[in-house]
Amino acid sequence: MSLSSNAKIRTLVVDDEPLARQRIIGLLKSHPEIEMIGESRNGREAIETINRKQPDLIFLDIEMPDIDGFGVVSGMDLSYKPFIIFATAYNQYALKAFDIHAIDYLLKPYDDERFEEALELAKQQLLLRNTSKFNERLLQLVNEFSVEPDNYLKQFKIKFRGREKFIRTENILYIEAEGNYLMLHHEDGRDLFRSTMGSIEEELNPNRFIRVHRSFIINSVYIKNVAYLSNNEFKITLKNNVEVVSGRSYKDSIKAFISHSEI
Repeated sequence: MSLSSNAKIRTLVVDDEPLARQRIIGLLKSHPEIEMIGESRNGREAIETINRKQPDLIFLDIEMPDIDGFGVVSGMDLSYKPFIIFATAYNQYALKAFDIHAIDYLLKPYDDERFEEALELAKQQLLLRNTSKFNERLLQLVNEFSVEPDNYLKQFKIKFRGREKFIRTENILYIEAEGNYLMLHHEDGRDLFRSTMGSIEEELNPNRFIRVHRSFIINSVYIKNVAYLSNNEFKITLKNNVEVVSGRSYKDSIKAFISHSEI
């Protein structure tokens, strides 16, 4: 889809956090060329809306429960070539994935000026972009970041009362040691898994999971804040407001995470 200079830009905002959606919508109100066609609260809703309404511009959060932003792109009909501005609170994605011109990103928390820059780029690209190159780079991005590398654990198989269920690693918030078991805290609750912290740490993607205590491994995507306490200990607050105090011997891994993020 190409736009003329006076065409409306049909826009969809996708974020699981209501305040984040409201802020973007509020900033867009000062742009008369923007036509809001809706907002989506989760990945499934976003895929349905995108494929049905085919917006020109999508503001898409990456870290969402169930289906994340990359999963949304995987489920989209890309034949009409929308423009996407990703939003993320964790710059692992920003630094590694967004050094491309057809896609922009907003690293949370972002200011109004950065938002306006991203929006202006979107307007220019919607008028001038090379759509085939856009799609090629977008699909490359999805393939690189939506799937765990082959040598890392992709899912946990839980056995309970004769039944099996599977929990994908990206849906794990944090892992807690409980005797000879691990408690997997995830989006839908928690489950026991028979293993040790040492062995499971070796199976998890170190770019996503951080060992912060002898009894805790945290999915870094879900980290909201890290505050230094004292004696090389940190208080780590997750997006669901769970707080974990790190062990002193894990200070280096936490400092490394802080140095590569903007929380």
